[in-house]
Amino acid sequence: MQLVFIRHGEPNYEIDSLTQEGFLEADLLAKRIVAQKWPITDIFCSPLGRAQDTAHPTLKALGRAAETCPWLREFGCGDFTPPDGSRAFKSVPWDFYPDYWTGDPLLCNRDQWTQADVMQLMPQNVAQRFAEVTNGLDSILARYGYHRENGYYRVDADAQKDAMLVFFCHLGLTGAACGHLLNVAPPVLWHGFFLPASSVTVLNTEQRQPDIAGFRCQVMGDTQHLRANDREVSPMGAFGPLFNG
Repeated sequence: MQLVFIRHGEPNYEIDSLTQEGFLEADLLAKRIVAQKWPITDIFCSPLGRAQDTAHPTLKALGRAAETCPWLREFGCGDFTPPDGSRAFKSVPWDFYPDYWTGDPLLCNRDQWTQADVMQLMPQNVAQRFAEVTNGLDSILARYGYHRENGYYRVDADAQKDAMLVFFCHLGLTGAACGHLLNVAPPVLWHGFFLPASSVTVLNTEQRQPDIAGFRCQVMGDTQHLRANDREVSPMGAFGPLFNG
């Protein structure tokens, strides 16, 4: 099985849509998908406008429809004012300065990251939101014969092992979903990997035992559709300046 997470194009957050460049990115992505003949089984999409607008050119080109999933919306937890000394900023449960998040061992713990002090300060329950994401993802995987069990997936005899599932979503959501699939604390992925606008992240299953599968990341934050068309990667979502060489 192959899971493809696509971050929306360069966003215009004020109107929950895309910038002019973002619409171009979405068009180039659709052309890439068609040209490469992705063997897509099903497509899922966040309900937010910027993800819907990114998916639209692909859906139109393929003559397909996407299933909109509320749990695929961005992984935000309400307006957040950091406490003195936390050195965190923005209204999301990531985007912390390096010396802050690395200084709290709970934030790197797969099972306890939602219990970190800063997560407890969020106006919305981070553990509950994470459970919404993981339950939503696992319910979809179960449709194709993959059932979560102790950090891996039990595979049905008639599982759709050649399925490719595409998710149009967001930077934070992708980090949360991949953390679950790879058994890594999401803050490690949020801070350690940059997912550019319209980028492609791919996870494949590997089945080394008869009925047990695990996920491995094949590529994260790929933007070949931009590079091939001489478009620079947008800095939206980066914590610092980008090198576009």
